[in-house]
Amino acid sequence: MEAFQGLLSGFQVALSWEGIMFVLIGVVVGTLIGMMPGLGPISAIAIMIPITYGMDPAPALVMMAGVYYGAVFGGSTSSILLNAPGVAGTVATSFDGYPMAQKGQAGKALAIAAVASFIGGTVSVVLLMLLAPALSSVAISFGPPAYFALMLMGLTAISSLSDGSTLKALISAVAGFMVVTIGIDPQTGTQRFTFGSVNLLDGFDFLIIALGLFAVAEVCMLVLNRRNNSLSDSQKLGSLKLSKSDLKEMSGPVSRQSFVGFILGVLPGAGATISSFISYIFEKKIAKKPEEFGKGSIKGIAAPESSNNAATSGAFVPLLSLGIPGSGTTAVMLGAFLVLGVQPGPMLMVERPEIFWGIIASMYLGNVFLLILNLPLIPYLAKILAIPRPMLISLVIMFSLVGVYSISFNVFDLYMLLIFGAIGFFMRIFSFPAPPFILAFILGGMMEQAFRQSMTISNGNLSIFVTSPLPLTLIIISLLSFLVPVLLGLRKKKVEV
Repeated sequence: MEAFQGLLSGFQVALSWEGIMFVLIGVVVGTLIGMMPGLGPISAIAIMIPITYGMDPAPALVMMAGVYYGAVFGGSTSSILLNAPGVAGTVATSFDGYPMAQKGQAGKALAIAAVASFIGGTVSVVLLMLLAPALSSVAISFGPPAYFALMLMGLTAISSLSDGSTLKALISAVAGFMVVTIGIDPQTGTQRFTFGSVNLLDGFDFLIIALGLFAVAEVCMLVLNRRNNSLSDSQKLGSLKLSKSDLKEMSGPVSRQSFVGFILGVLPGAGATISSFISYIFEKKIAKKPEEFGKGSIKGIAAPESSNNAATSGAFVPLLSLGIPGSGTTAVMLGAFLVLGVQPGPMLMVERPEIFWGIIASMYLGNVFLLILNLPLIPYLAKILAIPRPMLISLVIMFSLVGVYSISFNVFDLYMLLIFGAIGFFMRIFSFPAPPFILAFILGGMMEQAFRQSMTISNGNLSIFVTSPLPLTLIIISLLSFLVPVLLGLRKKKVEV
């Protein structure tokens, strides 16, 4: 009952003329930034901090929250239309969104993404309202052993991201592990594989890898196949309407992955990127026709889009309830809270309920605004596909270069973008899948850190992973998810013989 009373007070903040204006500004700015490859909610919120300095904290924080989930909502546009992920959390959306756009169904792909994002965001806001205090304690219980087991569970699904050859998928994943080790060892401070270059001390930013392997590699393929491919299909918008069968097909993934995304978003360090990958892999594993994934599957778009938007709300649970940032973006949000004189944590709900509940209520309003704004814009956004191919290639390269340069303002990163673009191009030529590389790069660093922390805690005793019920359960699930498909495959071969 207290939650609903608090939510009513939050709507008084969100539905005031000032609240509506700042929610609208936040989601519009976030959507536009999300569409631009390389930029993202972290950069947008960092820019907003000096702009909002001296403002009333409630509307200022409502606006910055709108920028956050608006950027994730809008990031699917460039992933679907250009195969150039706008934000890290929409990389998995490009696996099926871009192939669907290439079939002349860009409108349908964008509509699926918009509806799935809206539902995922709305479900997560309801869960945030009801479960924030309880889930904050669950998030704390995830120590290093549980995090290692969770990352291990994600890696066991690498074979699901292959295009047919499990061996090539594993080789791609090993390459991702190798790349993530470059830089300064976070535990000992020693340099690893930097070859004396100061530019490699910080390793590689995720967007350099993602834009190189997807956007730049796609440009190379477009140039290579310019004489063979017809543009007639890829230039078509297609119908925006979703049939009853489309809605039925996406209902299962959206309902399941909205919950999964929210729970993973609650865990500090997980965030929208990991949740979108795990949701995509999960749906592919349980699908009756997994071979449709990667070729324009409705489920392949709906699952990561509902999950990544749910994770953005989930990341606010540890931030608002404990004062602990759940992702890189909420870490910047924590700084914004402190600059505005607000201390997030257990006392926020008591001392500043208008801020706590105002942010939650604004998410309801923001998700409605995002759906209303994005659906009518789809015909105009899809016109990107009608741009002449030489100009489109130039725009993709320009956005990728500007996006990467804006991360660190280092020319060296631009060279690395082109190198990873070449790597992605040759991976496509020789049929090595890029998604396992990306997944290993995302999980590798976190997995290594969690393992070494666990070893430090236990003085090198590996039994720490099986003595606690949570990591033991996750490891058992990991083994089952790896062994069951192998055993089923062997059984199938025996039956055929």
